[in-house]
Amino acid sequence: MTTLQEDKLLDCSGMLCPVPVIKTSKAIKEMQVGQVLKMISTDAGAPPDMVAWARQTGNELLDSHQEGKQYIFYFRKLK
Repeated sequence: MTTLQEDKLLDCSGMLCPVPVIKTSKAIKEMQVGQVLKMISTDAGAPPDMVAWARQTGNELLDSHQEGKQYIFYFRKLK
């Protein structure tokens, strides 16, 4: 398995919806096309929210998984 390397890390631990979505949107807007954002959340609602966000914004969800109580997401900025 290839390890994903992020260009930027966003830790949204302890934040509830919609804050992780808002912060992810803001962070990815500051990045260059092709860069990868790693976002960490502890909100159990984050997985479906972030899948929907990626689909609606046209950014690529490269990976999402759970590590303990954390949800880890990797997004590639596509536009």
